[in-house]
Amino acid sequence: MAPAVEEHLQARIVTDAPLFRPVPVRLRYDAADDPRTVRIALPGGSEWAFPRELLEAGLRAPARRDDVGIWPCGRVQTVLEFHSPQGVAVLQFDSAPLLRFLRRTYTASAAPARR
Repeated sequence: MAPAVEEHLQARIVTDAPLFRPVPVRLRYDAADDPRTVRIALPGGSEWAFPRELLEAGLRAPARRDDVGIWPCGRVQTVLEFHSPQGVAVLQFDSAPLLRFLRRTYTASAAPARR
């Protein structure tokens, strides 16, 4: 079984306030659970699952599926937007750690199963 990939990052909550507030988030990928899905855990216990391909597409150009939107913001940042009945959360990330996480998921999914 391929190992799960987990990455702990800092994101910035985008609001109309003059300063961004950094928040810890956790990205997780487990090929044994669902090889097509990545998960992001937000502060307060919210967790979102969405296709890994959506993250990959959103790093290059605006992409949306259901209640999740992802798009590049300049050359080095990426925005993730989550819609729920409680409202909208918009987070801004440095793109490099997201790309590193994505690469690790492909490496993990290509790894031979352990016996």
